[in-house]
Amino acid sequence: MSKWLLPENLADILPAEARRIEELRRDLLDLYRTYGFELVAPPLVEYLDSLLTGTGGDLNLRTCKLVDQLSGRTLGVRADMTPQVSRIDAHLLNRDGVTRLCYCGTVLHARPSGLLSDRELLQIGAELFGHAGVEADIEIIQLAFQSVERAGVSHARLDLNHPGVVHAIIQADPALPGVADDIYDLLSSKDTPGLIELAKRLPDMQEASLQALLTLVSLYGGPEVVARARRVLPALPAVQAALASLETLMGALPDRELGIDLADMGSGYGYHSGAVFSIYADGWHDALVKGGRYDGIGKAFGRARPATGFSLDLRKLSSGLEPPPVARAIRAPWGTDSLLLDALRALRDSGEIVVQALPGQAQHLDEFTVDRELALDGGAWKVRAI
Repeated sequence: MSKWLLPENLADILPAEARRIEELRRDLLDLYRTYGFELVAPPLVEYLDSLLTGTGGDLNLRTCKLVDQLSGRTLGVRADMTPQVSRIDAHLLNRDGVTRLCYCGTVLHARPSGLLSDRELLQIGAELFGHAGVEADIEIIQLAFQSVERAGVSHARLDLNHPGVVHAIIQADPALPGVADDIYDLLSSKDTPGLIELAKRLPDMQEASLQALLTLVSLYGGPEVVARARRVLPALPAVQAALASLETLMGALPDRELGIDLADMGSGYGYHSGAVFSIYADGWHDALVKGGRYDGIGKAFGRARPATGFSLDLRKLSSGLEPPPVARAIRAPWGTDSLLLDALRALRDSGEIVVQALPGQAQHLDEFTVDRELALDGGAWKVRAI
């Protein structure tokens, strides 16, 4: 095997793309700071039981495991940073009232989430803890939209759902809680034959439950879907409460192009408890942003807190944007003369890119266009056009 061959669904990021990703990271973290979100940096690896607390089986399958040589315990390489940030809020900060936290770091998936997905993501996101009202959800959704708009994404669209609808249907049928993760996966992929096959393996499953799940697959479209869902889904109190929550959220976002997809289960990690959302845009094969409410995930860390947030992959976001513009640069000769060094320092301090030509070496600068040079003119170093 060639030594340069990378594992499947992992890739190097080359100079121009890496620069744009880094600029996006800085810009978005600065944006979150203007909203009052404080930056945290949890570790890449944690004990597995802490890393998977409060999550579903899908996150477990995507988490790479290894043995800690110091303790002998099983460690996990994080596949999602939200549980880590929840631990920080509940156990380390332990604040009363509202806490706003943001983060950016690498996550690794043991298996890709889709055919075109990478296994290594640069996940950036924001989480708001301590407020159970719809106001927190609205702030998070607005910040998620501003994130993609700052990157240059136009005509972004919002999809809403509430896992409480599916949870209510599952809890109403004693045969279903044990296969809840399977149901979430089948609904998210709108796999009607898979749902029918699942029902055949569960002889105690109620026919009404199967019909409700099959109906959910077709409940997507515009805001009118919520009214249709009230008519065709079981009249369970939890179903009605979830639909009412979606109506409240839709009413608070009148200026956004939005749709409803009652089969979209959000991140698929099993910790969402309230309204979830996805943001889509032309040029990307699946959701750019995923987020939603996940009250109570911090209970295992000592405090059950209302929480809502979102995350996105900066590498995916960058990959669908127009190619980054080539930066202008100045060519300078190699030398250690004090006047030359002073001129180089002054130009770089002013924000200019200055590349010194090493002796006898040709330069290949794909990321820069060299349109000026630093030359000695009358005893002084001056910049002139090439």
